[in-house]
Amino acid sequence: MVVGSVGFLFAVLFGLAVGSFLNVCIYRIPLRKSIINPPSSCPQCGERIRFYDNIPLFSYLILLGKCRHCRSPIPLQYPLVEVVTGLLSAALFIRYDLSADYFLLFFFASALVAIAFIDLHHKIIPDVLSIPALIIGAGASLLGFGQVPWTESLIGVIGGGGFLYLVAVIFEKLRGRQGMGGGDVKMLAMIGAWMGWRSLPFILLISASAGILIGGGSLVLARKGMRTRIPFGPFLALGTLLWLFFDQDLLWWLYGPRR
Repeated sequence: MVVGSVGFLFAVLFGLAVGSFLNVCIYRIPLRKSIINPPSSCPQCGERIRFYDNIPLFSYLILLGKCRHCRSPIPLQYPLVEVVTGLLSAALFIRYDLSADYFLLFFFASALVAIAFIDLHHKIIPDVLSIPALIIGAGASLLGFGQVPWTESLIGVIGGGGFLYLVAVIFEKLRGRQGMGGGDVKMLAMIGAWMGWRSLPFILLISASAGILIGGGSLVLARKGMRTRIPFGPFLALGTLLWLFFDQDLLWWLYGPRR
């Protein structure tokens, strides 16, 4: 067991570093660019970002949120993703130490962060993120790792993906246009693989409620029509992260004490 401040510091720094990598994925995957090459560069002036300007969070603060060369503003998303990923890593370390569960669930949480921001910006959920994460989650449960037994994981995959697919089909039949996208279906199947079928009612309730309140409210404030598509991925990610950290309390609330 890794205990004390050294392990916690590692978890925070590791999370910040992964968050920096997630920013690359969030920017490049929707553009179908390699996440490895070429090295990072300023999207405005094209100047390559040196290693000392690419330190997660600290470089943003030192540069005052601007490119060293052209002084263009660096989007706030970059430090935000790094901070969120660092906090998730720290929270998982506190709960699991540096165990197999920590690394597996941090991979899952990182995938949720990347998917949420990509969907927020581009209104797509790339299969290259959701499908591998689904396979790894189901495989981990089958091998005895993860949060749930493999049977609950399998039912979660079928139930999660199948439910949203059914909703999408019904919505399209009734309204004559596409409602839930295929990416949302695969994302909920991925969530079911990791969190199991018991998590799905709560995650869907929180996601739908947040989508109506936050998404609908933002459309009203922006004076956009209600036919405008609201990305559902960020709200699914929010509900899933709540379940990830408060699952036992929520299980008792939803299903009562286990006998």
